[in-house]
Amino acid sequence: MTHATSVLAVVAYGAGFVAAGVTLEFGLAIGCAGTGVLLWNLLRASGPVRAATFAALRAVEAAVILAGALPMLAMMWSHETSGPVAELASAMHTASFLIGQGLVISVNTIVLGWLLWDSRAVPRALAALGVGGGGLVLISNLCQLWGVIPLNGPIAGGAALPVFAFELWFAIFLIARGLRTPQEPVGAR
Repeated sequence: MTHATSVLAVVAYGAGFVAAGVTLEFGLAIGCAGTGVLLWNLLRASGPVRAATFAALRAVEAAVILAGALPMLAMMWSHETSGPVAELASAMHTASFLIGQGLVISVNTIVLGWLLWDSRAVPRALAALGVGGGGLVLISNLCQLWGVIPLNGPIAGGAALPVFAFELWFAIFLIARGLRTPQEPVGAR
């Protein structure tokens, strides 16, 4: 849900459908908070502090996403789709994307990957992809923040691919097999 709403929101905003973009980002924020609560509940026995950290960071990410949608809503209601108001609203939305869906999600992914690694709830390669991909996205987003690489450019897009692969593989794994319980042997399932 989070990937679909995130990608569709970008498409909606790009096509000028601001209300649709805001609605999709609202769904994205709900999905972020929901996955935080769900995974906290499923993984807290394996690492209570990291599971709570993950859930809290997902709540922060959801709040930043909603905060980024607010200026877009203000732009829509002001009926100014170009000029200084629109530029400021767009810049605020971009900033919230860099913070919420960039910096926060990278730390989130590292925490989740580390927790999955220690809990052995998923294959080690999947957990390692989360830790490594999260680290790469963190470096990429810090480089964007400091102007070392272009904002939302091809380098940033390439750096995000491992996290996308991690999230997709993790979702498929959860649907197909579920998490291993702490009592299950490593080769089970």
